[in-house]
Amino acid sequence: MAVDTFFPTDYQLHLFHEGNLFQSHQLFGAHIFRNSHQTYTRFCVWAPNARQIRLVGDFNKWNGHGYELQRINEEGVWMIVTNQDLEENIYKYEIITQSGERLLKADPFAFYSEVRPQTASIVYSLKDYDWQDNHWMNRKLNSNFLSEPAILYEVHLGSWRKKQNGDYLTYADLANELIPYVIEHGFTHIELLPLVEHPLDDSWGYQGTGYFSVTSRYGEPNEFQYFVDQCHQHGIGVILDWVPGHFCKDAHGLYRFDGTHLYSYQHSSGRENPVWGTANFNLGKGEVQSFLISNALFWMEHFHIDGFRMDAVANIIYWPSTGNEKHENPFGIAFLKKLNKVIDEYNPHFLMIGEDSTDFPNVTAPVSYGGLGFGYKWNMGWMNDILEYMETPPFARSHVHSKITFSLLYAFSENFMLPFSHDEVVHGKKSLLDKMPGEYWEKFAQLRLLLGFMFAHPGKKLLFMGFEFGQFAEWKDKEQLDWSLLEYSMHQKLNAYVKWLMKFYKRSNALYELDHLQDGFEWIDVDNREQSIFSFIRKGKKEEDLFIIVCNFTAVSYQEYKIGVPDRGEYREIFNSDLEEYGGTGQQNKKTVIAVEEPFHGRPFSIKLTIAPFGCQMIRPVRKRKERKGNGKEKVRSLYFSGRKGKQAE
Repeated sequence: MAVDTFFPTDYQLHLFHEGNLFQSHQLFGAHIFRNSHQTYTRFCVWAPNARQIRLVGDFNKWNGHGYELQRINEEGVWMIVTNQDLEENIYKYEIITQSGERLLKADPFAFYSEVRPQTASIVYSLKDYDWQDNHWMNRKLNSNFLSEPAILYEVHLGSWRKKQNGDYLTYADLANELIPYVIEHGFTHIELLPLVEHPLDDSWGYQGTGYFSVTSRYGEPNEFQYFVDQCHQHGIGVILDWVPGHFCKDAHGLYRFDGTHLYSYQHSSGRENPVWGTANFNLGKGEVQSFLISNALFWMEHFHIDGFRMDAVANIIYWPSTGNEKHENPFGIAFLKKLNKVIDEYNPHFLMIGEDSTDFPNVTAPVSYGGLGFGYKWNMGWMNDILEYMETPPFARSHVHSKITFSLLYAFSENFMLPFSHDEVVHGKKSLLDKMPGEYWEKFAQLRLLLGFMFAHPGKKLLFMGFEFGQFAEWKDKEQLDWSLLEYSMHQKLNAYVKWLMKFYKRSNALYELDHLQDGFEWIDVDNREQSIFSFIRKGKKEEDLFIIVCNFTAVSYQEYKIGVPDRGEYREIFNSDLEEYGGTGQQNKKTVIAVEEPFHGRPFSIKLTIAPFGCQMIRPVRKRKERKGNGKEKVRSLYFSGRKGKQAE
């Protein structure tokens, strides 16, 4: 094999430094080359300010003599080719800085790493996995996420469930246990807290060191490939939390990689994140852009990830600030546009979800129209408002009425996702169930109401693990979920309710098809502040896909509560969070309700309903079927009927 085979071309190096080498992981890092006579291992690293670099590892007893890397260009790319098969060997780069300082650094492009607390990189090949998810990948080509149901189950793999001895489940274990659980409940996607290699468990993966190295806590990279493959074969998408804004400052990582702030901004005001103790990526530097965009495509290519939830987008859009005044970071904004444009060209069905807590405009508008190019934005405003409303005692909710209504003033300005994430159930914030005020039964009733309202509100859904059976304690990241709660009746009933709610949502076009359009939502009564009852309409693409939703945020029930409706005819209750089988009081509308021609709420007709305490109820017009003969075949037509049975509406 010719020596030139191992060297990058001038054009590759030009693209890397320019910020446009989007497959840089194929050049940098450790790679095995084999022919019929010999096996070689090539190592390549970018460290422009290093005086000398040596390769050290278990294969040379951590003595780099004779393993010096060669600097191959002025911009600081170094390389060494050994005539050894170093597959599965551990290694680091011994970097001598211009000042003579000796640094031992893990490989920024390593595909695998030692299990913490060890920090060395491992030579690993990702080319051998035999994917069996063609059906899933092809199905995505014809999918439209905007008009499809989406319920994301956010999971921290280390604390969802553990082995009896307290060890973590492996990726293979999770394929056997987590996937059936997700299918049973009705989630459409699993969203995983970051799996890039990270030194500290307490960071949950949000402060990474090995961006190309799936964490070794739960097994090898090919085992994670198996996990994703099994998700896809069972119809479950996989979203990965991804953090391209900042990185941790551990000595073996990217921080001061060659003795200088190579990956971070040069000025300390833009580089340092005092709240998190991290450093911000220099998103205006070409090599950093190549690194991060390559990383995105790497997860798509080698692990078939279906999307990223990008953490801390505000930290990229704005410079760090200790005050209220915000200053836009032009490098961050330009990077986000470039990243999303490249990803969209590479795979237009890949989901880019931004966790942006600001009012920065056009986050989900296409880059070609001046937007940032995300597919979805977390609706943090809705999340904060609804939780503040729910934590207010029911008798005082009339004073915070706008916390429910305000989100609909901007709900269609972006493509939104409604999140109840891990951030809302940790650090003293309490679990969703425990946030609900009142007595035991009231907490469960209000959580059922909250979930019903969430699924009726425009926007895709994301919920953190444990909500589905009523985790009472807030998230404890070092312990598994409190599975023993499922031995208790109310938790069993809540779990059954969640399964029913998700099944109902997924088969109800009106609740998701027009999430992103004003056409899909219409208020009936937005002003009933005193009773804290809200009513509205959700619509699908077809005229007959129409639900009337009534949410009562107090414990008071009503036997003849009047609301306006759009048409004459019969109406039937099809969903009720207060059913006894789910832990409620059983106050429902068992019979069809007849609309009368009495205008109310600005509508020509009205109906009277039984309203349950803390109830979320959904009503649908009754469609009658009438047989019609023609060409020897029966045809079915759906019609609205008037108040008098058998008479067709005009």
